Amino acid sequence: MQKDEVMKLLKNLGSEQTKNTLLRHGAKEPFFGVKVGDMKPIQKKIKKDYSLSLELFATGNGDAQYLAGLIADETKMSKKDLTGWAKNARWQMISEYTVAWIAAESTHGWELAQEWIESKNEQVASSGWSTLANIVAIQSDASLDIKKLEALMKLVATKIHTSPDRIKYTMNSFIISTGCYVAALSDTAKKLQKKLVL
Repeated sequence: MQKDEVMKLLKNLGSEQTKNTLLRHGAKEPFFGVKVGDMKPIQKKIKKDYSLSLELFATGNGDAQYLAGLIADETKMSKKDLTGWAKNARWQMISEYTVAWIAAESTHGWELAQEWIESKNEQVASSGWSTLANIVAIQSDASLDIKKLEALMKLVATKIHTSPDRIKYTMNSFIISTGCYVAALSDTAKKLQKKLVL
């Protein structure tokens, strides 16, 4: 499928009711208001298409950006691609879920996440923390840098209360995910959670 064909399909699937609901949850124009479930048949037809995913994301349309994540080929995503997505995501559903998941599945996720969490751009930083939360969920404990993760947890403890809201939210998600998925850090996460009541 071509970009213009996909955009026409998305436009036809959009509804004012869905759009209004998403606007109340932080979505930003432009977007059509397409339900995720209605994107699934398009995803099934396309499967994975690296080039098309980049084209769709570049439109700046929120629905197209979400679909881009569904069809992205994480094995082909470059650091430049992923950083561009983190900077240009239309709203938190894209930056904290779509971008973070593709980054975590790529070979660049661990490195980029550590760069992104230092960003002064709230959206990019929240993508970084979300990427870390996804990495600990999908990788085996043996493949993780436990000492670095522990240091990141301590960093959260020192910065969370003075961070912007979206960063607070994703920092907290990182602690919860690490506590759930990384056995060696479960107790550390539990102790931190008692201190991080927001």
